[in-house]
Amino acid sequence: MSGQPVEITVDDEIASVAGTTTTTGTSLASSILQYEFKYGRRYHGYQAGSYAFPNDEREQDRLDMVHHVYYRALNNRLFLAPFNPDGKRILDIGTGTGIWAIQLGDHYPKTAAVLGNDLSPIQPAWVPPNVRFVIDDVEKPWVPDEPYDFIHCRYMAGSIKDWPRLIKQCYDNLKPGGWLELQETANRPYSEDGSLKADSYITKMMDGLIEACNRIGRTMDPALSFEKWVNEAGFDKVLKQTVKLPVGVWPKDSRLKECGVLLQANFTEGVEAFTAALFGEVLGWPRDEVAALNAGVRAEAVRNDIHPIFDFHIISAQKPLEA
Repeated sequence: MSGQPVEITVDDEIASVAGTTTTTGTSLASSILQYEFKYGRRYHGYQAGSYAFPNDEREQDRLDMVHHVYYRALNNRLFLAPFNPDGKRILDIGTGTGIWAIQLGDHYPKTAAVLGNDLSPIQPAWVPPNVRFVIDDVEKPWVPDEPYDFIHCRYMAGSIKDWPRLIKQCYDNLKPGGWLELQETANRPYSEDGSLKADSYITKMMDGLIEACNRIGRTMDPALSFEKWVNEAGFDKVLKQTVKLPVGVWPKDSRLKECGVLLQANFTEGVEAFTAALFGEVLGWPRDEVAALNAGVRAEAVRNDIHPIFDFHIISAQKPLEA
C-alpha cells in the first residue's frame, strides 16, 4: 500500500493483532498503540484525527452490528458486483474489525488472498488462512504491488478527505476487468409518511454530523457522488442499486424489521460515539447540549410513530478490460 511492510512486534497488548503488518515504517509498531482516551472512550492514535469515532470494544460491537445490517439488506450477500472471488486478490479498505474480510474468506475458501487495511489494529488474530490485515492510511500514496481483482470500500463516510483521488488509486491498483464496490448510506434521513420532521433530534444530529465533517474536509455524505467519481476515474461499466434501511421496529417485512431493530440499537447505543468529538470539538457545542441531543435521539429512535429511512447505495464499477 503506502510503504514496505514491517512486522509488528507482538506482545500482550497487541496479541489480538498477531501477524498484522504495517506499511509505513518501523516506528509504527509502537505508535499504533498510543491511543487517545477522551469522553470515556478510546480513539485511535495512528494518524490521529483521521477518524473521528472511537475504536474500543463498544465501538467494535457496533461496527459488527452494522455489518450484519448491510449483509441482511443485501439478502445475505457481501457484495453485488458480478464476479467470482475464487482465485482472486481482494482488498477491503477501512476493514475495521475485519468482519467483512473474514466472512468473505470463510465463504470463499478458494480466494487467493483477502487483505484488509485500517488505521486501528483491532482485528482478531485467528482468521481464515487466506485473510490478513495491515495497518495503513489508504489516503497516502500506494506503493505499486500486484494488482487486485476486487476492491471493497464500505461505511467510510466522514473518514476520507479526497474521494476522487482514492477512487483513482483504486482504479490504478485494479487488474483490467477488476471491480470496485462502494457501499455507503446517504446520511440525510427521511420518512415516506412525513413522520420524521425537519426539527427532529435525529435530523438535527445527522445535519450536525454533516456540517462538522464538512468543516474538517471529510464529507459525511459521499454516497450520491460515487457514480460521478467512478466515471471520472475511468471505470466503464457502472452498476448501481439502492436499498431502503429503516430505523425502528415498524417495518412489516421480517428482514427489514431485523435491520430496523439493529439500526435502532445503533442510534440508542452509538449516539455518544457519533457526537462526542465532532459536536464538541468541531462545532463547539457545550457538553450539556450534546447530552440533550443524544437523549433526544435515543428517545426518537424507539418511537414507533417516527419512521426514519436511510438510503443505502451500492455502486459496482469495472475497470475496462483493455486498460
